[in-house]
Amino acid sequence: VQLVESGGGLVQAGGSLRLSCATSGFAFEDYAIGWFRQAPGKEREGVSCINNSDKDTLYADSVKGRFTISSDNAKNTVYLQMNSLTPENTAVYYCGALYYAGTTTYREYGLRRPDEYDYWGQGTQVTVSS
Repeated sequence: VQLVESGGGLVQAGGSLRLSCATSGFAFEDYAIGWFRQAPGKEREGVSCINNSDKDTLYADSVKGRFTISSDNAKNTVYLQMNSLTPENTAVYYCGALYYAGTTTYREYGLRRPDEYDYWGQGTQVTVSS
């Protein structure tokens, strides 16, 4: 199993980045893919999540309207388009795979329970300068 994040980097406030999470080794459509971030000294925070079977999406309130998650089942890849970035968005961004066990569990765990995720990538650094 592999999840490989890419697309991080240094960007000025107000700018945009597109993160990618390329996956392999598991049944992509049976899983939801979530993006989490972790800043120094802070807990891992759920950002967005997508269920690959029906494309149901979840967003943290802090990113609604600015971030968009999407997935390409043919490429087993999930994307996170991040617009209007602020310095507060600076963190290491991780993607993880959560086995989809129904809508209730997905909505409960998707952004709030990183401990329930089955697989994780190594992370990609996003730095937003002011």
